[in-house]
Amino acid sequence: MEHIESLEADYNAVPIQSSADQHLVVVDDDYSDRLLVNGQRGVPVNLRQSGDSGARIAISTRIRKSPYWHLSQRHGCHAYEVYNHMYHPRAYVKPEDGGLLKEYEYLTNDVTLWNVAVERQIQIKGPDALAFANLLVTRDLTDKCKVNQARYVILCNEHGGIINDPVLLRVAEDEIWLSISDSDVLLWAQGINYKAGYNVQITELDVAPLQIQGPKSKALMQKLLGDGVLDIAYYGLWQTTLGGMDVIVSRTGFSAEVGYEIYLRDATANADRLWNRLIDAGKEFNLQVIASSHIRRLEAGILSYGQDMDIETNPFEVGLDWQVDLAKPDFIGKQALLAIANQGVSRRLVGLHFGGEPITWYIPDFWQVSDTANQRQIGYVSSAWYSPKLGCNIALAMLNAPHDAPGGMVAIEREQGAPPVEAKVCKFPFFDATKKLPKS
Repeated sequence: MEHIESLEADYNAVPIQSSADQHLVVVDDDYSDRLLVNGQRGVPVNLRQSGDSGARIAISTRIRKSPYWHLSQRHGCHAYEVYNHMYHPRAYVKPEDGGLLKEYEYLTNDVTLWNVAVERQIQIKGPDALAFANLLVTRDLTDKCKVNQARYVILCNEHGGIINDPVLLRVAEDEIWLSISDSDVLLWAQGINYKAGYNVQITELDVAPLQIQGPKSKALMQKLLGDGVLDIAYYGLWQTTLGGMDVIVSRTGFSAEVGYEIYLRDATANADRLWNRLIDAGKEFNLQVIASSHIRRLEAGILSYGQDMDIETNPFEVGLDWQVDLAKPDFIGKQALLAIANQGVSRRLVGLHFGGEPITWYIPDFWQVSDTANQRQIGYVSSAWYSPKLGCNIALAMLNAPHDAPGGMVAIEREQGAPPVEAKVCKFPFFDATKKLPKS
């Protein structure tokens, strides 16, 4: 435990001091320097290698069940995680039948249906919708997000820490949706506007998305919606009806395969109708219901909020600096991010290639990473899977400089007491870095 305690001592808590005017939150420079530049955390990641206890999660009324919960159950979901205060399907195919690698096979060969209702939809509606959204996100939306376009965006706090990385949907001149990852953006946005005073209403909608992902998804969607679906550009939106149900269809997804998301309005009432229609139409394409494929998203270098980044990491540490438009007049976190951009960072999220037993299930711990020369703790693994496309294990890891340079060798402690596994530092995405596949 000595190496854990020493690491946690390095990630010591730092007092926060800030002041705010109507729109721009000013960060204490000393705090920004010490915490988000030097890699210190107020709350350390738990690096104790405690493993999977086998405990069962309690199903109760405290956690929300999506409109598709019973349908996922019907199709054999046997593992869930809590995401956005909702139950999120994590596995359908049993290990003895091939497990998550079999689900990956369905995804990359045919077409798959994902229950992603945990992507809760936060509506920003009113005359100031675009201006308020532009305050929240780090990239400039002014001339880059027309009606019926979507954009991947990030929200930061006043210290440059990442709040969320939603997909933003511009559904009307005065209406924007944030399809959020795992944090309370509704409360954050309402709290910001309580003082900022933009002319908008901020609420959650009864909209629950499903994803259609895989090489046959275009043919399936064409069968369901006609040739109009072929005109949807990558990150484009189409507002239409499907079997009398109002939907928004986007060319997006968490797989980096060809894919679509179907945002179902009045989802509580219409969930069964939409789901069953997709299942029936998908039979000729070998449609399979699977969990969101974290194997495939890792190959594509898609980050998972809460694992690979969180409120105590900044965009420059995790390869999202392209999301930060420091020329934009104003947004939350601008001053801190400007300071970080000028000073640089002392740790970065990197890719790792390594051997050993193939990783076919979600890792239960942040695995510790050490310097091979002197076995000194230098970081941790946040996500790891066996990659069928690369034929080896791959991972994302937050490593201290200078160990974050591609080509270096590090050691991963996969299990406490077991011999460490050597890994090679590399860039990510691991496969199809320019996203030619989903754009095709």
